[in-house]
Amino acid sequence: MRKIAVLTTSRADFGHLRWPLQRLLEHADLDPRLIVTGAHLSPAFGHTVDDIEAAGFAIEERLECLLSSDSDAGMAKTTGVATLALADTLARMRPDMLLLIADRYEMLAPASAALALRIPIAHIEGGEISEGAIDDAVRHALTKLAHLHFTPTAEAARRVRAMGEEGWRVHCTGAPSLDYLRNGNVATRAELETALGVRVDRRSCVVAYHPVTLERDTTVEAEAMMTALRRLGHPVIFCFPNADAGSYRIMAAAREYCAQHPDARLMVNLDPSLYWALLREAGALAGNSSSGIMESASVGLPTVNIGRRQAGRTRAANVVDVPADTDRIVAALREALLPETRQRCADTRNPYGDGRAGERIADLLAGAPDRATLLHKRALPLTATGAPAFVDS
Repeated sequence: MRKIAVLTTSRADFGHLRWPLQRLLEHADLDPRLIVTGAHLSPAFGHTVDDIEAAGFAIEERLECLLSSDSDAGMAKTTGVATLALADTLARMRPDMLLLIADRYEMLAPASAALALRIPIAHIEGGEISEGAIDDAVRHALTKLAHLHFTPTAEAARRVRAMGEEGWRVHCTGAPSLDYLRNGNVATRAELETALGVRVDRRSCVVAYHPVTLERDTTVEAEAMMTALRRLGHPVIFCFPNADAGSYRIMAAAREYCAQHPDARLMVNLDPSLYWALLREAGALAGNSSSGIMESASVGLPTVNIGRRQAGRTRAANVVDVPADTDRIVAALREALLPETRQRCADTRNPYGDGRAGERIADLLAGAPDRATLLHKRALPLTATGAPAFVDS
């Protein structure tokens, strides 16, 4: 059996990894070993390692690495601590392959350790663009460190090949976060409202907002959004931000808002069944999260994407982009919350796939070439335009 180390650092990536991990466990030729680290082990971020275990997944290793910090220096130090811990773990485990996902800065730690240990890396969701965050550079760095690529869209696959990756290494599987809609049980509205302790209907606005990590002040765009929400006056359900520099300030602003508005809630962590129910039942989503781009289209939820964080990412017709300007945000949310807007978005086609990414990823990992073939990347000839010779014109 092929031993696959699977690494998760937060609720953000485990929501995407949950069904690929399940499919790996079900596959006769694969032996997945789950490594849990980062925000999963932090009480401040909901200690979501408990949710992983509650879902029935065995954990091979737990590695503390997240500094209790709200600064960019803390982010850099967290990566360093994680690299040290993962070097020991991966050296002892010696998996046949390491499976990583997406673009969180701490993913550079396992990738660096695996590179030195000559462990092939499989990377999910490469080839995307998010120009307003350091995630963009992290994602592209992981692409060049990885040996197999499972992209969420055909466009992303073309971009990975344009970076010089050999065609046989690149596979368009779709985004695995959508697998939950096909395979999981989505909560009812009654179950959702019981869990939140507040009514949820088409007046409700979901807010998923994270620090803009390329800015010197990573929360510079947040005040315009908070002011817009106050002016709008609709019920609000805030999702917890990622563990990035500035996240504590965003949490504090959300808590202050909730203290002043009885119909607002801040949720540290939502089970996927509740989160998907929230997207299905709410009136609109606002913020700068990839969830508003990748997942909202599958339930026809109008989304107002604020600021530059997700600039360049493929999006469906349910997404409206606005700058971090209060007046523009208010106008966009009022439009998004109209019944006719929701009706127009109902049949939106999601470019991120069909909910079968996990099974594709498992089959591709099982059928991948041997370690030596994976590790030895070839430089490809260039065309007259400077692009790799095989890239789509």
